[in-house]
Amino acid sequence: MIFFKIINKQKLLMFSFFIIIFLFSNMFYGERGLISYFKNLKIKDQLVAEKTYIENELNIVEKKNNLLRVDLDLDYLEILYRKMFVVGKKDEKIFTYNYFK
Repeated sequence: MIFFKIINKQKLLMFSFFIIIFLFSNMFYGERGLISYFKNLKIKDQLVAEKTYIENELNIVEKKNNLLRVDLDLDYLEILYRKMFVVGKKDEKIFTYNYFK
């Protein structure tokens, strides 16, 4: 009986204690807690970095696409052909140099 009297007198204190413990546990470990915030912040940084990489790749593809339209940029095509086929013009002299000899 003494136990019940003590509990009845301090119901507010016990209720407040459990509410405070609940709030602090949710503040740190809950779905919107501090730990989840830092995890989401790290994910956000990764996604922003991925977004900038994809935007750069898109700009490169758009640039190449614009250069290969109806009004062709012949200088750009010549640069591409030279890189791909390693050739020169008719009157050009091509010197090969073996660097590792």
